[in-house]
Amino acid sequence: MARRLMEGSEAMAEAAIACGCRFFAGYPMTPFTELLEHFAKKLPDVGGVCVNAESELEAVGMTWGALATGARAATGSTGQGLSLMQESFAEMTLAELPLVVFNMARGQGDYFQSTRGGGHGDYRHIVLAPMDIAEAVEHTQLAFHLADRWRNPVLVYGDYLLAHTSEAVDVSPVDFGPVPAKDWAVDGSLGGSGRSRSVSSLGIGKHGNLGPGIEAHFQAMVPKQEAIAAAEVRVETGFLDGAEVVVIAFGTAAKFVRYVVRQLRDEGVPIGYVRPVTLWPFPYEAVAAASEGVRGVMVFELNSGQMVDDVRLGVLGRAPVQFIGGISTDGSGFGVGDLLDVDVIRGRIEAALSSFPEGARA
Repeated sequence: MARRLMEGSEAMAEAAIACGCRFFAGYPMTPFTELLEHFAKKLPDVGGVCVNAESELEAVGMTWGALATGARAATGSTGQGLSLMQESFAEMTLAELPLVVFNMARGQGDYFQSTRGGGHGDYRHIVLAPMDIAEAVEHTQLAFHLADRWRNPVLVYGDYLLAHTSEAVDVSPVDFGPVPAKDWAVDGSLGGSGRSRSVSSLGIGKHGNLGPGIEAHFQAMVPKQEAIAAAEVRVETGFLDGAEVVVIAFGTAAKFVRYVVRQLRDEGVPIGYVRPVTLWPFPYEAVAAASEGVRGVMVFELNSGQMVDDVRLGVLGRAPVQFIGGISTDGSGFGVGDLLDVDVIRGRIEAALSSFPEGARA
């Protein structure tokens, strides 16, 4: 398929449909609304269903039902709407449903929500943070693949820029390899038999297949989460050879940071960058390696300091860590404020450079 100039919301909807998503439910809330509208327009053409639900609670419940039948299904909102879905997210994770969630966030203030969640129990979501529309197209399809591979929810962390800017992209299907058969799905074929199925967050089965029970089911989730954490770390790094300072950023803001780092490198400043692509599992080892022997580590994010906690865990005292981001938004609260500017970011990096101890890389 040839590249086409597309708004991010449309490109992400087409990417989901290209990899087999056939059910979507959501409730409009900017900047998520346009993604919902594109699903509503495009899903019927391929025999799919999109529901503009009464609220986020109904949307996530409808998605639960679609997933339980074995369909590729998704929901989404902004962070505010996803707050209402947290109980269901926890239950769906413990029920091992391959949910895909789109957070078209208002800035980067949802990092804690995305990586820690507000639900109950021992659950984690894989979190992908694309930096531009081309990567969002890939990550959307990857999200469905990972959700099916691990039977675990995957969240795609977007924002206003991804939703509303345009880019020439190719939305061809991407083959990430085979996924397990959905032999757990409740599709009606075994109803009334002793082999009938149940999708439960409590490890409870039916009739002759009673399931492992609550404690055993919860315990079985632990090695799966450990396997995900070991297998699915994704990170981009640049200019780390000879770097004396490192900047760490994620999502669309990271593209601005990367541009500034390249500028400074061209001018002879020994600086590198790390971009976590997966926010969970977080690339602690890459952060640790990048911080070894440097003068300092900077963290840029559009909030009051959230990812910086994970960065400090990765650095673990190897170098000073300085937060150079902040809350920055427009009048509508969409996270596109004065701080998201190359010159401003450069100024903050240069100010931090002068605050770190002098000395060559160890």
